[in-house]
Amino acid sequence: MTVYLDTSVVLRVLLRQKDPLALWGQWESAYSSELLALESRRVLDRLRLEGALVDDDLARAHEELARIEATLGFIPVTRPVLRRASLPMPTAIRSLDAIHLASALLFQESRGGQLVFATHDVQQGTAARALGFRCVGS
Repeated sequence: MTVYLDTSVVLRVLLRQKDPLALWGQWESAYSSELLALESRRVLDRLRLEGALVDDDLARAHEELARIEATLGFIPVTRPVLRRASLPMPTAIRSLDAIHLASALLFQESRGGQLVFATHDVQQGTAARALGFRCVGS
C-alpha cells in the first residue's frame, strides 16, 4: 500500500497523542508534501513558545521528525500543485489542506495507482473521500 501522510498524522505520533494512525508504518511507501516539514516545525515551535513542550520533549520530537522524514518521499510544492489547489474542491477546506490534496491528486495521477490518504483532520478527510481517495485516520 502507498500512503499519503497529512501533517496531522505525523504530529500525532511526534506529540504522542492518543489514537495514532492504526496502520502507522505498515505501508510499502509513504509520501507527503514538502509542507509537512514546515507545518510540523511550526507546531513544535509554537508549543515550545507556549510552554507546552519542555526542552527534552522538543529535542526528542525533532529527532523523531528527522527519522520520519528520512523514510518519506516528498512531493514538491510546484506551480502545477498550486494551480490544482486553487481550483474548486468538492468540500470546504483551508489553503494548506488544498495543497496537500492537490499534491496527493497529482502524485496519484502521475503514478497511476491508488493512494491511501491518511489524516486525522475530519474536514480534510471528508474532502479526500469526496475526491475519490480511500481515507484512513479521520
